Amino acid sequence: MHGLANGEIRKNTKDMAVFQALEGADDIYPDGASTDQALHQLDQLAADKSKPFFLAAGILRPHLPFGAPARYLAPHRDAELPPTPHPTKPEGKTTWHKSGKLMNYQRWDRNPNDDAEFALEVRRHYAACVTYADAQVGRLMDRLKAVGADDNTIVVVWGDHGWHLGEHAIWGKHALFEESLRSPLIIRHPGMKQSGKATSAVVETVDILPTLAELAELPAPEFADGQSLVPQLENPETPGGPAFAYNGSAITIRTDTYRLIAHKGGEDELYDHRTPENETKNLAEAEPELVAELRAMIKERLGRKP
Repeated sequence: MHGLANGEIRKNTKDMAVFQALEGADDIYPDGASTDQALHQLDQLAADKSKPFFLAAGILRPHLPFGAPARYLAPHRDAELPPTPHPTKPEGKTTWHKSGKLMNYQRWDRNPNDDAEFALEVRRHYAACVTYADAQVGRLMDRLKAVGADDNTIVVVWGDHGWHLGEHAIWGKHALFEESLRSPLIIRHPGMKQSGKATSAVVETVDILPTLAELAELPAPEFADGQSLVPQLENPETPGGPAFAYNGSAITIRTDTYRLIAHKGGEDELYDHRTPENETKNLAEAEPELVAELRAMIKERLGRKP
């Protein structure tokens, strides 16, 4: 899964390049090979028209190490990327970390936090991985149409987390900032009246299971958390939220306007997403009543204090 081209397996990360782009077909990197297998399974599942099927196809990229066939890097090689927003290390108590996973790879003694040229190169290889992953999704969608199942199949494309590319001086995930927690989610089902419309509703990945159950006209399992997103699919203006996440030392709640990160030690981070400062200006001391309200919502949802 975490390999590079031609079967190079991740063993000691210090000996493996943090990014790479070699000439070759899609299957010289792991995602091309796994998508080949997904296409084979799709052919088998769709062959029996009398039975419904469920297929989960995992695409690893973009993920460390950043490896993709060279043709996916080509569009980004000389591209001008937008400046990284809020690239400095935050002050005070936060979930900032030293980006150990990326830093442990072979970086040729370069650090993206103080080497702008290297930071740009890392971002371009990340973009290549995104393009590579997008191509694999395209292969699956093309095959779904080729086997005649595109008109009666629900498709969900989602990612399990976000990624910092220098924001808050982090290169990775595992923080509780927006960049770590916001992830892609696209849902397409036959007969959509709002096809292609985006929603700004705050939702959670636990919402996917009850959504699939409702779209498939099946009862949602009793153990399923989350809420069906069918209302948002029918009307993108339907509100959602709040959303929750946590790591070993803190819990966060995200509403449509605020994020609170509540630390086990009692410290709080409160950010207003309606302001230009976004998640760079901690308003917790200035808004104690709002902090208390959001902490209460965390306790109500998760059954415990942060």
